[in-house]
Amino acid sequence: ELLEMVSKGGGEKAILHHTQRNKKLFVRERLKLLFDDESFLELSLLAGLRMPYGDVPAAGCFTGIAKICGIWCVVIAIDATVKGGTMYPIGVKKQLRAQEIAMQNRLVTVYLVDSGGAFLPLQSELFPDKSHGGRVFYNQAIMSAMGIPQLAVVCGSCVAGGAYIPTMSEETSIVDKIGTLFLAGPPLVKAATGEHVSAEDLGGAKLHSEVSGCCDHFASSEKEAYEYIRNVISTLNYYPLPEKAMEYDSPLYSSDELLGLAPQDYSCSLPVKLILSRLIDGSRFQEFKANYGTTLVTGFGHVEGYLVGIVANNGELSHDASLKGSHFVQLCSQRSIPILFFQNIAPHTTVPTSISQTHSNRLKAQASMMAAVACAPVPKITIVIGGCYGSESYAMCGRSFSPNFLFLWPNARVALVDSRHFSTVPQAGDNDCTGDESELKHLKEKLEEESSAFYSSARLWDDGIILPQNTRKV
Repeated sequence: ELLEMVSKGGGEKAILHHTQRNKKLFVRERLKLLFDDESFLELSLLAGLRMPYGDVPAAGCFTGIAKICGIWCVVIAIDATVKGGTMYPIGVKKQLRAQEIAMQNRLVTVYLVDSGGAFLPLQSELFPDKSHGGRVFYNQAIMSAMGIPQLAVVCGSCVAGGAYIPTMSEETSIVDKIGTLFLAGPPLVKAATGEHVSAEDLGGAKLHSEVSGCCDHFASSEKEAYEYIRNVISTLNYYPLPEKAMEYDSPLYSSDELLGLAPQDYSCSLPVKLILSRLIDGSRFQEFKANYGTTLVTGFGHVEGYLVGIVANNGELSHDASLKGSHFVQLCSQRSIPILFFQNIAPHTTVPTSISQTHSNRLKAQASMMAAVACAPVPKITIVIGGCYGSESYAMCGRSFSPNFLFLWPNARVALVDSRHFSTVPQAGDNDCTGDESELKHLKEKLEEESSAFYSSARLWDDGIILPQNTRKV
């Protein structure tokens, strides 16, 4: 329901205003004209989701991966039905993440610009720092130097900082009577000089394609603008490695059954192989060290014909399990095999019951696995299928360890500690000090809310919440 709500942008009233009064296409209609088909991976759809749920997200932009003229591309499309396309901090963060993916995977990048620029009341969270708005333009320059093509369509207002996106792209198309490009705009010209000037005269399609040269292709309609971009992509001479036409088997068990297998109590009592058998080709799994460190499952399988290494929690990350994980990750690194991590970390109390040799050994073994994961020079994709707790999430390639992608199931929990165990933390001071129960209750409620998958995804700590039955496709 949330995904459906968010896909409607600013809501029905805003869409009517956008499409009927301004005669512009809704962002998803634009994508249909641009993409080869309706098969694409949308990223971080719930970024900016308000708590409690029900409000429109503030991200205001679509980011996704799709094929255009047979070439995989990253697309960043501003949705002007959400606050006029004005950039909020979460929207900037979403754009930067899309550019990171483009650089990491050397993907052609297409920008659809329809934006009112930065939201000035939040300028301190948007403008000055290294990871703020200016980084978008820095990345554009770096991507050009890397030889990654970038194209843009000015399909609406393109004001202030947003005006640099098309001008720093290699080729730009602008739509007549709809696309405008300027640093300020008619109201500020009037305020500064007293002159009355129309948007068309100040920064319309004819001006920028005939006079300034900021735009390369004058389009009489939006449909024509996207045709220009498709034509440009077809002549980029930018061909990634050809995809092999592989035959592969479906899992023996239906992926729909994952809905009934998604962990809810995060105790890792469910054997993780039940989940893997519904994700990998033919449910064939070549297990590594099957009888050692059994609280971690490691081995090889295929997903739609592609060989992958699999590291999946099957209980607590013990000393033996960590050593096994470290060994397996190093094998995948040596053989250049991508790794899939399935996180369902067993929650534990915030303090160990004893400072025994067992805990010391486990700490060293987990550190060894962390080092192996951090240094593995292969693609890594992490799926949080249950709990993502504490330092063990690092060894299982959590966000801090920069997986290429990280997705969550809706039931996932992301937290330093499990709030259910928080009451076991001893109070400081005398033994008879019971602490403030209401304060403890409030803290537990806060931890419970902040560990939700939706809280995580709203802040772009991941690349999106996915339905369990879609995991194999994603």
